[in-house]
Amino acid sequence: MKDKIETTHLQRRAVVYLRQSTLRQLYEHRESTARQYALEQRAIGLGWVASQIDIIDEDLGHSGGAGHRREGFQRLAEEVAHGRVGAIFALEVSRLSRSSADWHRLLELCNLADVVLVDEQTVYTPRDHNDRLLLGLKGTMSEAEQYWMRLRLRGGSLNKARRGELFFVPAGGYVWDETTSRFRLDPDESVQRAVRQVFERFRIDGSARAVARYFRQHGLEVPVRGPSRRDLRWVAPKESLMLNMLHNPIYAGAYVYGRSEHRLRLVDGKMRVGTRKLPQAQWKVCIRDHHRAYIDWDEYMANRRKLDDNRTYRGSADRRGAGREGAALLQGLLLCGRCGHRMNTQYTGTTRRGIYTCRSNSAAGQCWSLPARSIDAAVVQLFLDAVKPPQVELGLAVLREAERQASDVERQWKLRVERARYEARLAERRYKAVDPDNRVIARTLEREWNDRLVEIEQLEREQAELRRRETTELSEDDRAQILSLSRDLPAVWHAATTTNGERKNLLRMLVREITVTPIDVPARATRVQLLWQTGAVSELTLDRADPYTVRATPPRALAFIRSAFEKEDDAEIAAELNRRGIRTGLKRPWTVAAVQRVRYGEGLYRTGARGRRAPERDQDGRWSIHAIAAEVGVKPAVVRYWMQSGALEPVERGGPGHPAWFEIDDPTLERLRQLKEQMQARRARSRRSG
Repeated sequence: MKDKIETTHLQRRAVVYLRQSTLRQLYEHRESTARQYALEQRAIGLGWVASQIDIIDEDLGHSGGAGHRREGFQRLAEEVAHGRVGAIFALEVSRLSRSSADWHRLLELCNLADVVLVDEQTVYTPRDHNDRLLLGLKGTMSEAEQYWMRLRLRGGSLNKARRGELFFVPAGGYVWDETTSRFRLDPDESVQRAVRQVFERFRIDGSARAVARYFRQHGLEVPVRGPSRRDLRWVAPKESLMLNMLHNPIYAGAYVYGRSEHRLRLVDGKMRVGTRKLPQAQWKVCIRDHHRAYIDWDEYMANRRKLDDNRTYRGSADRRGAGREGAALLQGLLLCGRCGHRMNTQYTGTTRRGIYTCRSNSAAGQCWSLPARSIDAAVVQLFLDAVKPPQVELGLAVLREAERQASDVERQWKLRVERARYEARLAERRYKAVDPDNRVIARTLEREWNDRLVEIEQLEREQAELRRRETTELSEDDRAQILSLSRDLPAVWHAATTTNGERKNLLRMLVREITVTPIDVPARATRVQLLWQTGAVSELTLDRADPYTVRATPPRALAFIRSAFEKEDDAEIAAELNRRGIRTGLKRPWTVAAVQRVRYGEGLYRTGARGRRAPERDQDGRWSIHAIAAEVGVKPAVVRYWMQSGALEPVERGGPGHPAWFEIDDPTLERLRQLKEQMQARRARSRRSG
């Protein structure tokens, strides 16, 4: 062996490379570690002095399957490439690498740099073809050996999993029973109640985000067990956590193994380990009715379908999506009657006006669109007219459900405070059990006891704040109000406390789909076909307003302003319109300024130094704005627009309190009539495209 070690090798450094695959091997198989460190003495015996020997042990606890994740191996290869190494000492070839690519790359570097490889028995020279052939075979066998070991280990785990006896960290709400090799419900009552409440809220709200929001509003926490920490922890609810719980089949009583797989992939030219979730048909093991469940299997599958339907992203045109807080109440329910695609929801302008749009025709930009306000109002009215449940039974059912939800929240808080008090008593017993003279430990235990007492005070303050903000215990007045509202669904629907998301969920309980089809002949209209969950179909036709008049002042408001103009002032008119429930064209309450704008647009002026309406003609025969509007057949606002855009130039522009005057002849009137026809043509084109 020594004849392969030359003076050139001894003049360079010797490197002892150590590696063990896992930290568990490092702590349990210490003899292997000792043997690898003993290779330093073998290097000294072969002629190197101690100062020339480097020990690389950064890779203890790392697998040899991939060199890019081993800093020690990378440093070894760099030293070899720079010609600073004369020999590499390893217990065996498998210590250096179990990857053929990494192994042969290292052999090539050793060949070029004239580095020898030394194990416990032999010295190998990569420049010698016989030694290099033997080293190549050993590296290939080392890689294959790792595969065989992994195959045997995974085969044993899979066989045990097929019996439902393979242990893995249980989800929050379960513990592992070693005697029966089965999962069982967590004996902690607060844990069970919290888990059950997650699924109960999902039945009501229908989305993971809404469930997380409910828990946050009521100050509730969720029990979890992380993959690396087996102890139970209470954490603040997040949407991702709720999604994991709703997707986990363990809560349906199923033992499932192999729901995901790990694969190597290239990311920016580097290898990374990625995790891919497998579809249900590819799960390696799925044993139903394996242990006690929080929900049955049918509900679990329905929850998964509901979560999948809630997803909205590119390519998910057939999914309705979860009911969100936007003002467009038919979001996700509308189908285009022209092409059958699901219509999108958009919000435009400063008022965030809702619009339903079909974008199936990509070449033309969109198929067609319609404003949300009118169709929402018609469908909601149809929904409220259709829902006429027995009042007594519904009232009692709503009351029982409200009491149950309130008692659940209150019970969760009581259990949370009770758990905190138990931990405080446990800390107290630990403090009192320690020797008082041992102040180092006593101070720590005293601090822990004090922290637990502070936590109890904080929880009690939060509970009191929640009781003040939310109703967790129903009074007699609350019960009477619930019974009253349960008999009046329209009042509940229009209540300020009812959110748009809740209104959408109410609609989806009874409405499956709504098909809307544009009609252009004989008049512009929209055909609405509503498919109920029962399979029945309701149909109605709505007038379709063009974009120029959709926000116009309602005719009822105009008629009242004209009739009350001479009798009441603007403040009284606005108050009466609001009392009658009439809104502006923008669906806003009336104000004095809004009434004035409508009056001025209709040519209704009050007498006064600055409010008197100008005469049709002045003494020189010049025309006023109202005279031109009456002659051409437009509103005064249109004449003002022509003046501002430069289409009509006044001879006297006027100012505050003074009218504008125009010199008008027949050619000017003809030009203005042509402008009017052009405006009407643009409106007609807009109607056809909308």
